[in-house]
Amino acid sequence: MKLHKDEIAVDEVLVRSLLGAQRPEWAGLPLMPAGAGTDNTMYRLGDELLVRLPRTPENARSVLKEQVWLPRLAPQLSCPVPAPVHIGTPTDAFPLAWSVYRWIEGDEAAANTVGDWAAFGADLAAFVEELHGADLMGARPADGLDWYRAGGLKPCDPWISACFDDCRTLVGTELDIDALERLWRAALALPDPSASPVWLHGDLKPSNVVVSAGRFHAVIDFGGLSIGFPDAEHATIWDYPAEARHAYWDSLNLDPETWARARAWSIAVALSGISYYRETFPAFVAECRTRLQAILADAAGRQAAAAS
Repeated sequence: MKLHKDEIAVDEVLVRSLLGAQRPEWAGLPLMPAGAGTDNTMYRLGDELLVRLPRTPENARSVLKEQVWLPRLAPQLSCPVPAPVHIGTPTDAFPLAWSVYRWIEGDEAAANTVGDWAAFGADLAAFVEELHGADLMGARPADGLDWYRAGGLKPCDPWISACFDDCRTLVGTELDIDALERLWRAALALPDPSASPVWLHGDLKPSNVVVSAGRFHAVIDFGGLSIGFPDAEHATIWDYPAEARHAYWDSLNLDPETWARARAWSIAVALSGISYYRETFPAFVAECRTRLQAILADAAGRQAAAAS
């Protein structure tokens, strides 16, 4: 499934040719698809390895970040994170950097894998607190660790406003786009965050959080790794049930302004996802719609509670 105009096609034949040239001892291991997101395509290699290939040249920048910084960050984190065991070099057939990682056993966070959503939300908050407290080790945004979600909301307003217009046409009958835009505008009116820059994962959605035995276990896909303001880190919490969201907020003791900016980031990412992937990735568009529905329900509940 091609998602981007500049995407490089990947299949099993290509992956085996890369392995044969660069890690021939692995070339004969069983190889099977292990999922594909908006940025990367994955194959499980044998029982213990994962091959991860970026879809586009821009996505390859994220691969390089993981290769450089994950080995340095991992000792500061108490949960498993991807461990690169091979740094794949570009070839004529695949002219981008790619990686092989240790396989992390477990399941995506979901209704049938998480045993206690409140405990999960608290554990996810503990990971975020740990990551945000990790030593920067001299790293700066200029070291390839800049990203739009690591800054303030205001620079994104022109293109997010266009996404609001898109979504009024695409899903306006299913979602209250005007209410979502009011939440966005209210967050824009707030002062920019004043917190010190921290390490950010950038995309803690359910498919990037691994569960084992019903509990939070590991975090994968650090392609959004960056240094900046923490607000957007909290944006994916609306992808989880209310019990997880409330426990997460309570554990981090987030102030209302941070919560409002995080919610605005959540709206922005979902709206832009619907706008960009509306014809190419219907499953992801459905996830974005579900997130926006959760945001509207949560906001309505908070408004009702404040009025009572």
